[in-house]
Amino acid sequence: MGPVLYFRGLGRDHLQLAALTALPDGEHPPILTTDAAEVMPTCLASRLGQSLWRYDFALPVGERAAAQTYAIGERSWRVHVPARAGGMRVAFTACNGVPFEEEDDRDPHRNERWRHLAVEHERNGFNLLLQGGDQLYADTIWPSVPSLDAWQRLTLEERIAAPFTAEMRETTLDYYFDRYLGLWSQEELAPLLASIPSLMMWDDHDIFDGWGSYEADEQLCPVYQGIFAAARATFAWFQFAAAPDDLPEGFGDPEGEHFGFAYRAGSVGVIVPDLRSQRAIDRIMGEDAKAWFAEALDRLAPCRHVLFLSTVPLVYGDLAMFEGVAGIERLFAKLAAISRYQDDLRDQWRALAHRAEWADMARTLVGFTERTGVPVTVVSGEIHLGAVGSIDAGDVRVHQLTSSGVVSPPPPSPVSLLLEFLSRKVREGAPGISLSCHGFPGLGRRRYLRKRNWLELDLDAEGAVAAAWHAEDVATPYRLNLAGPERSSSKAAA
Repeated sequence: MGPVLYFRGLGRDHLQLAALTALPDGEHPPILTTDAAEVMPTCLASRLGQSLWRYDFALPVGERAAAQTYAIGERSWRVHVPARAGGMRVAFTACNGVPFEEEDDRDPHRNERWRHLAVEHERNGFNLLLQGGDQLYADTIWPSVPSLDAWQRLTLEERIAAPFTAEMRETTLDYYFDRYLGLWSQEELAPLLASIPSLMMWDDHDIFDGWGSYEADEQLCPVYQGIFAAARATFAWFQFAAAPDDLPEGFGDPEGEHFGFAYRAGSVGVIVPDLRSQRAIDRIMGEDAKAWFAEALDRLAPCRHVLFLSTVPLVYGDLAMFEGVAGIERLFAKLAAISRYQDDLRDQWRALAHRAEWADMARTLVGFTERTGVPVTVVSGEIHLGAVGSIDAGDVRVHQLTSSGVVSPPPPSPVSLLLEFLSRKVREGAPGISLSCHGFPGLGRRRYLRKRNWLELDLDAEGAVAAAWHAEDVATPYRLNLAGPERSSSKAAA
């Protein structure tokens, strides 16, 4: 497996990177070389006869964007390094799988959007691959781990009381480790992962479907917590190239109570909170994560544009009207076409239990732009559709761009039609703050793109954004241009 390339920061003179490879135990790892250095790796973890090796290295940054090369042993890869004072070309993906997918019988058409992304990268290289959740679909953990399959057959009371045994721990770790090895080795993904530095954040499927939206007695039971610990460790190894309690610079909590991180890359800021580690049925982020987010956002004030990766969209159809309505929830549970979306009723930022937290986040984003003049654009996945929305307060608009899935197919027509109906109106999110879903560019009055897709974001040095959704079976991308900062004297003084 590998290498998989990870973004570690962009300074005036160097792009900081890490590269992760897997080799059979006992095999000596080769040296990584650049034009300026030779680097030996450190061993991050070992399981299933495979050892993970991490290389930490840097590539030079100049006045102009340039392709730089690194090599591991006899193989080499080109990395498109942005200019010192330039913008960034970003590819955004989310929802890289389907529920209960097995590696040995996966659809040969599965990675069609990844192949398309590779063509675009060859044509005009990307500086950053932003992966917005559900990189791994781990829902097969239940039938794949016999002890967990047996545990699922117990009554609810028995499941809550059951211990997470040593055998469960080892087989659960093996499950995640093996799935990641297979995922990052897929032939359509591997060349891109080796040549575009990634920043990634998990969502529920990287753990298992619906994590964080279960009742407290289930969520806190020993088996669920044990599975989460195994998912957390392997997530850090494979999606950050780091130990879960020893995270690199840029992360809000080096010991990993939450995995939020923020980086400044030239004129662009990227901030990514963790919406899963501390999630509960009545909470999305812990108080420490919220405090970190506000402070990290303020540190991005010198940027010309801030990208906020929220794995779950801040702006979406109003599903909350169905929460707690027994008949509707039973309908979701019984209809095959929509049953797997049932937990989404409680998983959204605008779910009834999370509305106060949504309002706090909206005020934080709006307040930042009011003080600094720097626009914030939210990018999200999760819903298996493309969409455009906004949060508005006075003269401030926070854009919401949603793109998914790069592999997951769109929801069935009844779900899409329901979302169109639920997204028609401008809604008040909090006093003085509204939210709305807009017509999707190029689709008239339709608000959702119902095709597999990925999102291109071209940010120039002045902070303007050219967004393009690349949809399956559509030759021309759907485009939307967003303005850069408007630094009027009134806003600068506010």
